[in-house]
Amino acid sequence: MSVVGFDIGNENCVIGVAKQRGIDVLLNDESKRETPAVVSFGEKQRFMGSVGAASATMNPRSTISQVKRLIGRTFREPDIENDLRLFPFECLEGQDGGVLIRLEYLGEMRTFSPVQILGMLFSHLKQIAEKDLELNVSDCVIGIPSYFTDLQRRAYLDAATIAGLRPLRLMHDCTATALGYGIYKNDFSVAGPTYVVFVDIGHCDTQVCVASFESGQMKIISHAFDRNLGGRDFDEVLFIYFAAQFKEQYDIDVYANAKASIRLRASCEKLKKVLSANAEAPLNIECLMDEKDVKGFIKRDEFEKLSSNLLERISVPCHTALLDSGLTVEKIHSVELVGSGSRIPAITRILTSLFNREPSRTINASECVARGCALQCAMLSPIYRVREYEVQDAFPFSIGFSTKEGPICTLSNSALLQKHRPFPSVKIFCLHRTDTFPMEAYYADLNELPSGVSPKISSFMIGPFEVSNMEATKVKVRVQLNIHGIVTVVSASCFLLNQLLEDNVDDDSLAKSDDHLTSTKMEAEADHGSSAVPNSAEDSNLKRMKPSSVSSGDGLRKSKFVKRLDIPVSESVFGGIAKADLSEAEKIEHQLVQQDLKMEHAKEMKNALESYVYEMRDKILHTYCGFSTKLEREGISYNLQQTEEWLYEDGFDESVDAYTEKLEYLKKLVDPIENRYKEEEARARASKDLLDCITNYRMVVVSHPVSERDVVIDECNKAEQWLQEKLQHQNSLPKNADPILWSNEIKRKSEAFDMTCKHIMRSNASPPSFEDEDDSDQRDKPDSIRMQVD
Repeated sequence: MSVVGFDIGNENCVIGVAKQRGIDVLLNDESKRETPAVVSFGEKQRFMGSVGAASATMNPRSTISQVKRLIGRTFREPDIENDLRLFPFECLEGQDGGVLIRLEYLGEMRTFSPVQILGMLFSHLKQIAEKDLELNVSDCVIGIPSYFTDLQRRAYLDAATIAGLRPLRLMHDCTATALGYGIYKNDFSVAGPTYVVFVDIGHCDTQVCVASFESGQMKIISHAFDRNLGGRDFDEVLFIYFAAQFKEQYDIDVYANAKASIRLRASCEKLKKVLSANAEAPLNIECLMDEKDVKGFIKRDEFEKLSSNLLERISVPCHTALLDSGLTVEKIHSVELVGSGSRIPAITRILTSLFNREPSRTINASECVARGCALQCAMLSPIYRVREYEVQDAFPFSIGFSTKEGPICTLSNSALLQKHRPFPSVKIFCLHRTDTFPMEAYYADLNELPSGVSPKISSFMIGPFEVSNMEATKVKVRVQLNIHGIVTVVSASCFLLNQLLEDNVDDDSLAKSDDHLTSTKMEAEADHGSSAVPNSAEDSNLKRMKPSSVSSGDGLRKSKFVKRLDIPVSESVFGGIAKADLSEAEKIEHQLVQQDLKMEHAKEMKNALESYVYEMRDKILHTYCGFSTKLEREGISYNLQQTEEWLYEDGFDESVDAYTEKLEYLKKLVDPIENRYKEEEARARASKDLLDCITNYRMVVVSHPVSERDVVIDECNKAEQWLQEKLQHQNSLPKNADPILWSNEIKRKSEAFDMTCKHIMRSNASPPSFEDEDDSDQRDKPDSIRMQVD
């Protein structure tokens, strides 16, 4: 059983795993700790991770990146429209208003949803983890941004299902960072909570949270975010600057060329990192476009001036998180700065000015989320013992519920679940209804949501249920904000009043009857009449309250009791994936995986054939030269040359069967020569072993009786003479002829000779006398047994 944490970033992914000595980060096939969040579709195979990122320049329209930005979003959102203008791949609007990605694969145009692409990425990360751990990976914890809506959280769970994963928790990025920070620290004050601000500036977003730490526990007080402010926005500033410069200086428009745009953006990202440590930096790109080499130069001060509007936005989520926490700057103990976009010096200066202290970098900026998720997975898993540490997260949105009559609220802002409510948590409320009724969950405050997000979450249909005398029945609804941050109605129940007629019995008997009725199972009997007893199917869903008894004039006693009936609840998620569509997506992913494996097998066979051609070409001219005729060498060399030319022309992209057929044909030509070469060495070893065996028996038999010695010596002479005759005949043949004496024949002769000599030596040995045998038996037996024999 594995304990794994996944950090799915907009640009890169990190895999954390819990091991006996702590938390470690797994390396991918390129021995790197970060895996690009890229899925590229070739003609017949998908390429993911580092290989997919390498093909982005050559195949931009079929290489999908930054899929995290598209999860659970609609095509018409303003932010999505801005993103789609930057993406080189084609996107279109789905029937439900969502985003679909259109590309060519296996010779036909196909469409995939962002959830399917994310499922492919999860599948790739799962393969990396399973290869490293040599275990099946299923249970995991996945990091998500705190601003993810209910639909986006469900989409992540669906993508994990497609990949065959079972998330134990979807964990907020900042919460995972805070867990990895707090669980190892032992210097927290005992006088009260220690407050720490975590600022995570990622590739496409900025998240801030305020956390309080005490011994053995951590609590998230507030979350804030800007989902459109990240490292890529600073890259875009440089891109726009140099694109304009190159158009004026070199008369090239990089916006019109997808490959040129990709290369320039990659160079701008590297330039930004150089500016983080240097006051100025050059930019050089060979053959960017129209076979023109371009050069550029920028100073850090100039870059910060161009990015001034972005830098001003950094402080906004920090102010919001601090305000929602109810704390002042003076109460903040420290500020931790993490994330791939956090290395710009100007950001550090802004945070220093805001919190009156310089931000710390005591935790790994790129791996902290994955490590925290792996820690949480270990805490939730039964196979690891982690010291007791309480993690309490806060939900960043207010959620309300409504019926036809209006909102169901217990708070002033019509929210049933208040913002920054700890979760997982449960809320129970009661309604009076006469029939099946609908209910909707929604975000109560649109100002808390990212721009363009629909307030609708899901709708529920509660019913049908029984009603007594057409009176309104009290329905108790149980709402849960679960461990993933997903809101749902987990159960609904109503209470019905029933009457039970019984014989007029004494008080003791009535008391026993009352106790019996309050149990989970009930049996009711009456001599003069019987009440309606629920059937067995209904009994399992009923819980009964203690009945009350009333005497009647006819000698019967009427008992009233309340039974609880569970009511069916059906759910419909706005924009969610239907179960049938999810099953179809799993089926498609399985087919794509099989296609990938098929192509990988074909590559392995192609490499094997190519290696065999090069290896045999050298051996046939040197190692195997003396063991082959000139005609054989010429024929094999010709076939090797033909196969090599085929590999680089018609056979460049062939099937497994084609490569296997070519390899078997070449082996059929080479194997006889290779066998002659190997047989010479094996024959020499087998001959030496037989001669050593003959010499050994000649030495051993010297001390044996004359009759026995003569027989053994005679067998030795026969074996030696046989070997000499065979070798003499074999040595008379040229090396390039098939051998007439095989090593296996010598080995069989050696085994037969050895068995014959052993048989002779055993049969001629004198048997021990009866007295000696008896004395030997007595010595071998225990004392108690010898006493009984005596």
